[in-house]
Amino acid sequence: MERRFTYVVDQCEAGITIEQYLKKRGYSRQVMTHLKRTENGILLDGNWAYTRDTVAAGSRLDIRISEEGASEKIAPVCLPFDIVYEDKDLMVVNKPGNMPVHPSMNHHDNTLANAVAWSCREKGEYFPYRCINRLDRNTTGLLILAKHMLSAAVLYGQMRERKIRRIYLAIVKGRLEHPGVIALPIGRKEGSAIERAVDMERGERAVTHYRPLRWGDGWTLVQCILETGRTHQIRVHMSCLGHPLPGDFLYCPGDHTIDRQPLHSWKLSFRHPITGEKMEFTQPLPADMVSYMSRTEGK
Repeated sequence: MERRFTYVVDQCEAGITIEQYLKKRGYSRQVMTHLKRTENGILLDGNWAYTRDTVAAGSRLDIRISEEGASEKIAPVCLPFDIVYEDKDLMVVNKPGNMPVHPSMNHHDNTLANAVAWSCREKGEYFPYRCINRLDRNTTGLLILAKHMLSAAVLYGQMRERKIRRIYLAIVKGRLEHPGVIALPIGRKEGSAIERAVDMERGERAVTHYRPLRWGDGWTLVQCILETGRTHQIRVHMSCLGHPLPGDFLYCPGDHTIDRQPLHSWKLSFRHPITGEKMEFTQPLPADMVSYMSRTEGK
């Protein structure tokens, strides 16, 4: 994967260093280090330059990012997933259920990373796998993948600054009548490698805004907006509220009315990491959630 970018310095930025100029555009220390080690990584008015060199009004900066190959430890595997949007800098995908985002000890070849590696190989396009937002294995919906290190650096920055807006749809047990905010810290549950719990002493800040949308016999479709992004945040918060997600083997054990927790990453909005254009995507509810509601809606 190779990307080239050209900038022309404005009068208001004359006199600053190349490093300062690039940092203002989201270049991280890691990207800067990469550019120093890349042939023709930074050219100032056509000449090789140091990041400490200063720029003048009208100066031209040419940047070359070159990353060889895909992630070595991710095996390409033909698995179904949908590409919602793609350009030279990023990919937005719709992750199906029962698919982890990353390979792990128990999941070597059934992950989204494997599926993306296969798709890229088929197109003859290779880039390191960088997933910006995370979803649990059984959560469906929208995810952002960065296709090079600058795109990743800018998008990770948006995540840290809470500029990537994430809206989820969840089916919860019981009837929720009114919108609200859950602000309860979440931490790892003692004695468990994967389970999380509200922990007022050691937990990290976690805030979920929720709003009921539809009701059926013993369930509510809820819209959730994350202010923070803790592991299992919606699942833990809804369970703590007394409205766990059916089919959730961790937080609603014994409920088998659906094969997974009905949680879906429905909407993502963010700024394009290179152009700054506002990007917004939605993905309809998956068939299993629609089927669950249609069985008992209005009863």
